[in-house]
Amino acid sequence: MARQVVIFMFDDVEVLDFAGPFEVFSVTSELNKEERPFAVLTVAEHQTLVSARNGLRIEPDCSISDCPPPDILIVPGGIGTRKLIDNSAVISWIKECAPTAELVLSVCTGSLLLAKAGLLEGLTATTHHQALELLKELAPHTTVVGDRRFVDNGKIITSGGIAAGIDMSLYVVGKLLGSAAAEKTANHMEYKIDRG
Repeated sequence: MARQVVIFMFDDVEVLDFAGPFEVFSVTSELNKEERPFAVLTVAEHQTLVSARNGLRIEPDCSISDCPPPDILIVPGGIGTRKLIDNSAVISWIKECAPTAELVLSVCTGSLLLAKAGLLEGLTATTHHQALELLKELAPHTTVVGDRRFVDNGKIITSGGIAAGIDMSLYVVGKLLGSAAAEKTANHMEYKIDRG
C-alpha cells in the first residue's frame, strides 16, 4: 500500500518548502506506477484557501480535523510558522500525528513547530540559518546545527532552509525504497542529489 505523505500548509508557507517535497514524492510514485509507493496530499488547519509566500494560493485537500493518519508528515517552514508556534490546535495535531507516523519531516522553520510540539527533545536538528537561535530558544535540550542540509534522527528528520527540503525528500526516498529509486527521481527532475 502507498504511504500517505501529508504536507501541512498554512498562510505564508514558503513555496519551495512544500513544493519541493511534493514534487519528489509525487514524481517517485509517477515513475513507479505499479507500486505507487506514495500518495501525497496537502492539509491545513481549515479546508480553505492558503496564501503562501508571494501570493501563491493553494487549496488544501483536507483539514486537520478530517485528515487521514500520515505515514510521513511533512511540516514546511516560512514566516507563517511564527504565528503557528502559539496555535494550540496545530501543535496538538502535530503531537497527535507523530506517534503513529513512520517519519516526521520538517523543512526550514517547520522545525520550530516540531520543537514546540516537543518532538526534538534530546535530538540533533537544523533549520534555516536565520532561525537557528530561535530554534535553540524553543528547544533548549536539542543540539542545533547549522552546517548540514538535513539531520536524520531515525523517525524525525529536519532540513535546513528552503531548497534543502528537496535533498531531504530524495534522501527519504532512498532510505525507504533504495538509492536507485532516489537516483531515478533526481534524474527525472534533473536535480543533483546533495547527500547532507
